[in-house]
Amino acid sequence: MEKINKFKFRINKIYYYLFKERFNKKIDFDFPQDVNRWDLIQALIDSNNFKTYLEIGCDSDDSFSKIKVENKVGVDPHSGGNFRGTSDYFFSKNDNKFNCIFIDGLHEYDQVLKDIENSLNVLTDNGIILLHDCLPTTLHKQAVPRYKNIWNGDVWKCIVYYRTFKNVDIVTCKIDQGISVIRKTQNKDHLDLNFKNFKKLKFRDFYYNHKKYMRILEYKNFLKYIQN
Repeated sequence: MEKINKFKFRINKIYYYLFKERFNKKIDFDFPQDVNRWDLIQALIDSNNFKTYLEIGCDSDDSFSKIKVENKVGVDPHSGGNFRGTSDYFFSKNDNKFNCIFIDGLHEYDQVLKDIENSLNVLTDNGIILLHDCLPTTLHKQAVPRYKNIWNGDVWKCIVYYRTFKNVDIVTCKIDQGISVIRKTQNKDHLDLNFKNFKKLKFRDFYYNHKKYMRILEYKNFLKYIQN
């Protein structure tokens, strides 16, 4: 997890307010307290009999240590996992395919886009990609540059972008700060948006359109969806 000193937090906050956006409304997603990201990952691995798992961004191994699968690789430049290096470096060296990939690395638009693209290239045909921190509740929690300890980043913008693709299907499970799931199959709910630069989307856009943008499902409904 990125460490930032309090002075830099203050500078980033001032910059964001002056040049990015001001918006005070909050979304209450009411995430369930009894379901975590590793529960969802393990359920998908077990139900699909997956054998290979890749995790991008392991930090203290909260998820990586709990996942039970035949072969697993955890990538992190600082701690956790079993591959020390950035995700870009890992993908440049990797020749393997994976059934299940969990992206929880640097939560900034440009890097997340690269992680998704690289993951799609090494995903098996029936595989699944998951991304953490896709449902921020406030402007502060998704602001880039970051100025809060509790931070989701702007991962959500990448999901909106990829939901405009016709060859991937995406839903977001309403647990643990939001887990979006990408599958390489026909888009069942194509998002028709005319943005030239999705990075410039505002939290105001997310606030008023998050149900449409993210295709949000409760955990039980998600499990039913993923079986179809």
